[in-house]
Amino acid sequence: MLAAGATACGEDGGGSGAEGDGTGKIVFWDNNGGVRTEVWEQIIDAFEEENPDIEVEYVPVPIADVQSKYDAAIQGGDGLPDVGGVQTSYLANLVAQGALEPLDDRLAESPLGEELLPAMLESVRATAGGEEEETFSVPTSANQGVLWYRTDLFDAAGLDAPTTFDAFYAAAEALTDRDNNRFGYTIRGGEGSIAQALDMMYAQSGIESFWDGDTTTVNDPANVDALERYVGVYNTVTPEADLNNDFTNMVATFTGGEVGMMQHNLGSYPDHVAAFGADAVAGLPMPAREEGGPHTFVSNPVDGLGLFRSSDNKDAAWKFIEFAASAEMNSLWNESAGQIPANTGALDDPWIAEAPPTQAAVEALSDENTTIVQLPYYLPDWNNISKADSERSFQQLLLGEITAQEFADGLAELLNEAQAEWVEQFG
Repeated sequence: MLAAGATACGEDGGGSGAEGDGTGKIVFWDNNGGVRTEVWEQIIDAFEEENPDIEVEYVPVPIADVQSKYDAAIQGGDGLPDVGGVQTSYLANLVAQGALEPLDDRLAESPLGEELLPAMLESVRATAGGEEEETFSVPTSANQGVLWYRTDLFDAAGLDAPTTFDAFYAAAEALTDRDNNRFGYTIRGGEGSIAQALDMMYAQSGIESFWDGDTTTVNDPANVDALERYVGVYNTVTPEADLNNDFTNMVATFTGGEVGMMQHNLGSYPDHVAAFGADAVAGLPMPAREEGGPHTFVSNPVDGLGLFRSSDNKDAAWKFIEFAASAEMNSLWNESAGQIPANTGALDDPWIAEAPPTQAAVEALSDENTTIVQLPYYLPDWNNISKADSERSFQQLLLGEITAQEFADGLAELLNEAQAEWVEQFG
C-alpha cells in the first residue's frame, strides 16, 4: 500500500522515457530466470537475426525475487528494464507505482490486437483495478486448474471420468480403501490451500463474479455449501497427513501411492507422466455441475510482457514484445513451459494435440459458455489474505474446529476490508 500511495502523490515509476529510433540496445528481465532461460535465448537469437540493428540484453531474475527487484528499481529511480516479464499476481503493484506503459494504442495498431485470447486479455485488464480497464502487459501464457486422475485405477474400478462433481465425489469414495492405504483423493491442506479451495467452491457453485458491488461472494450460501462438501472429503477419502500438504507433498502423495485424484494445474503434468506413464494418468478441466454443462473457473495468474515507462527505447522494446508474443514464438515458449498460449495462432499447433490436458484446458478456456471468475490480484493485500492470513483457518476447518460458514465469513471480512481500502484510495 505504501508503494501504491507513492503514485497517488505523483511518482511516475522511474520517469516517462522516450520512443527512441527503433534501434540500439534494450534490456529484458525474464521473470522466471533459470527455469525459462534456454527458451528465451532461442527467442532472442531469432529476434536479433530478424532485427540486426537491435541488441537484447537478457537478465534472468529468479521468480521468487522478481517483484522485490522491480520495487527496488522503482524506488531507486533507475535501473528498470525496457521490457520485463510481468505476471498478474503483481501487475497491479507495478501499475499503481506508474511503472508500466499502457499498451492499448500500440495493440490497436498491431496484428497482436486481433490475435490474443480474449480471456487472457480480460484477466490482464481486470487486474489493473481501475474503473477504465487498460492493458499494461501483453499476455503470453496462462495456467489452468486441472483435476488429475489415474486412468488405470478408474478403469480397474469400472468408473467413468470425473467430468462432473457428482462423478468426482462418487469416484473418490469408490476408490478409497483405508485399510489398504488406498485413497480416492489427496487434498491440499497446507501452503497454497486457499487457491485450490476457491477453485472448488466457484466451480461447484457456478457463481460468476468474485464481487457483488464491493462485497465479496466468497461467503455466498452456494459457495459455503460447496466448501462444506469439498472439505468433507478430508480424512474420509484422503490421507490424514494431507492436513499439512503443500504442493510438493501433495504431488508426492499422488505419485507415490494408490491415490485416485489430485487437483492442481497443468504444471504438474511431467511429474505424473514420469510416475505413471502417459497412458495411466489424465487431466480434465475442473468438473462441471452437470454432464455437458458449462464450466466456471477462477482466474489463474496470466504471464505477460510489460513495456516500462522509463524506457528510452520504447519503439525497439515494443518490436521485441510483438516478436516474442507472435504465434510462432509464443508457441515455442509455451511448449517449453507446458502452458496455454495467449496467441490464438498457436492453439492448433501439433504439440498441444499431443498434450491432452493442455488441449482440454485450451478448449474449455476458449468455450463461450465458460465463465472465468476474476480473482482480485489488484488488491495489495491479496497475497497475504489468500495465503498466510487464511491457511491456518483452513486447517482448522479441515479438523472440524470451525465451520465452513465461519471460515468463509472470516475470509470475506478480510477481503471486504481490503476492497474498501482500495476503493477509498483509488476510487
